[in-house]
Amino acid sequence: MTPGSTRKVAVVGVSLSDCGRVDAATPYDLHAQAARRALADSGLDRAVIDGLASAGTGLLAPLEIADHLGLRPTWVDSTTVGGATWEVMAAHAVDAIAAGHANVVLLVYGSTARADIKAGRRTAGLSSGARGPAQFEAPYGHTLIAKYAMAARRHMFEYGTTVEQLADVAVQTRSNARHNPQAMYRTPISVDDVLAGPMIADPFTRLHCCVRSDGGCAVLLAAEDYVTDTASSPVWVLGAGTAVSHAAMSEWDDFTVTPAAVSGPLAFRRAGITPQEVDVAELYDAFTYMTLVTLEDLGFCAKGEGGAFVAKGRLTTGGGLPVNTDGGGLSACHPGMRGLFLIVEAVRQLRGEAEEGRQVRVAGGGLPRLAVASGTGGWFCSSGTLVLARD
Repeated sequence: MTPGSTRKVAVVGVSLSDCGRVDAATPYDLHAQAARRALADSGLDRAVIDGLASAGTGLLAPLEIADHLGLRPTWVDSTTVGGATWEVMAAHAVDAIAAGHANVVLLVYGSTARADIKAGRRTAGLSSGARGPAQFEAPYGHTLIAKYAMAARRHMFEYGTTVEQLADVAVQTRSNARHNPQAMYRTPISVDDVLAGPMIADPFTRLHCCVRSDGGCAVLLAAEDYVTDTASSPVWVLGAGTAVSHAAMSEWDDFTVTPAAVSGPLAFRRAGITPQEVDVAELYDAFTYMTLVTLEDLGFCAKGEGGAFVAKGRLTTGGGLPVNTDGGGLSACHPGMRGLFLIVEAVRQLRGEAEEGRQVRVAGGGLPRLAVASGTGGWFCSSGTLVLARD
């Protein structure tokens, strides 16, 4: 919690909409489906929802989503900072609930990113308009993946990180996905498979990159006063941290350090724990390098040691630090801004609801107690980190 907070806040409901290949639905359909399922998971009456956080749909988000869901919230948030949006909005909602400005806040997202491309529907580009900082890079044709590739190459140059180590992240993430019936891709892959794929942006071949999917999800946050009325076990928010870094690559001080190096320590300090106490981590992984460098910046290993840290199956559900236990954006789903999915999976792990083989167990066979969800936005432009606990 941030200074001055009073009421404790818990996640009391989570859910996914239909995900993967969903050709018949609209983004609004997926928002509604995820919201209904999360509400059912919580056991609360929809009338208690007085806060709504949403982004990415419509000209007046979250007003259009509120209309579609039949809600009239007295607290809203539409902060948009890319993939970290949902962790940042969750941090805002936690502060609002703790201060008494809201009681129950719904965070909800839905996207038909895959279906839109398949149907030839145009979507807004990341550099549309080429004004402000974007005008200095757009003429050179920088794509989002190229920005990530440059950062990965810098880390390889500075610290000797190898493309094989990056590929191993994809291999272990796919290993986790094989136990998730909702994952888009479940067939095991090898490092050689990753290296042999078509080059997309050096050093990233296709399997270094996230899938493109449809899908939505929802999370309900509530004040401690409401927990006794919920159907599912609460998962408490112990701490949150947010940070932004840059919009233009030319303004990024160090390609090997992300804003998670700020948001992570803030979240851990506010939660009163250290990274070494965390049982499971859900990290934004649009590309393999994101997982590796975020592990470093959150403090799970020292800067430059990420390549060695991810070795020997450490990231699998049976490894030393299970990461992206649902298969992540690399194998499970990635419908645009994936950050909210990280929170859903962290909560399910702490509640012991994942399938056999995907459910993390700690020493003695018990359920994990502490999880971290850390989202990254833009091209390492923003970061939001949450620390969640079963008790």
